[in-house]
Amino acid sequence: MLPCRLVTFGVILDDLVFPDGRAAMGVLGGGGPQTAFGMRLPALAGWSDVSVGLVAGVGRDLPDSARAWMESAGIDLTGIQVSDLPTPRAWQLMEADGRRTQVWRVKSDVIGAQLRRTLDGIPTNYRPAQGFHLGVHPDEPDLEFIKHLREIGSPTIGLELFKPAERPPSDVSLRSLCSVADIFSPNLLEARSLVGEGAPDEMARRLSDAGARIVALRMGAHGSLVHDGAQLYHVPTVRTTVVDPTGAGNAYCGGFLAGYVLTGDALTAARYGAVAASFMVEQVGLPPINDRLREEANRRRTFDI
Repeated sequence: MLPCRLVTFGVILDDLVFPDGRAAMGVLGGGGPQTAFGMRLPALAGWSDVSVGLVAGVGRDLPDSARAWMESAGIDLTGIQVSDLPTPRAWQLMEADGRRTQVWRVKSDVIGAQLRRTLDGIPTNYRPAQGFHLGVHPDEPDLEFIKHLREIGSPTIGLELFKPAERPPSDVSLRSLCSVADIFSPNLLEARSLVGEGAPDEMARRLSDAGARIVALRMGAHGSLVHDGAQLYHVPTVRTTVVDPTGAGNAYCGGFLAGYVLTGDALTAARYGAVAASFMVEQVGLPPINDRLREEANRRRTFDI
């Protein structure tokens, strides 16, 4: 079995409730599959061969359709650990202003067991990976696990936040969080909770000054700002029809990491991320893997910035 070039973590079944009362139940989510889609897009579109592995704990209740989608996307599932515990599941309650509230539908011991990340849980064929991406809670970021990832090779590590910080971090805590990974990608709310109010470019620079090697500040419909330590780039979104933004940030992060590992260029990486996110927002759930996606990916790759 070939080593996985990129690896991501976590599976949750999302029960989505939209502002108009519509609902979509049992949608494959949790960040890992969406991030894996962004990572796999270069291979799906024929740009470059990228293998992707997913590490997650799931139950026997994981829908066959969820596994079928991951297989159709060419994601290596060696890291999927099936147990008698249920698959993590949560309500995702959407507000008209873009806010989202997550309410767990499983017990806390299930969440801890199924979403816990350990080096022992990373399969042997994933360990030579060139890149890992994961999300953390900013108030309890588990930085030791990220540091331990360095011990199994020399990967590029991408980091995003699951939610804004509940309280402003100290200078030491902020520097520890920003500098532990190679790519740090918060959204505007998360960045503001870390470095305070300010224009997006000011927040990106503050995060860079706090130790982030590459900042990819996600701004929703306004695209992203990328600071590589020397220059600041604005990359807009790819123009498309937005049906559901859930998972767009994860897809962006996966595409960014893939683009950066492949090219070493932060601006190109952000373009990969923007293209990946554009597919995620066009439907509820993950994009179907078909010829239309491959053709559209090649067309969107050249969008203007």
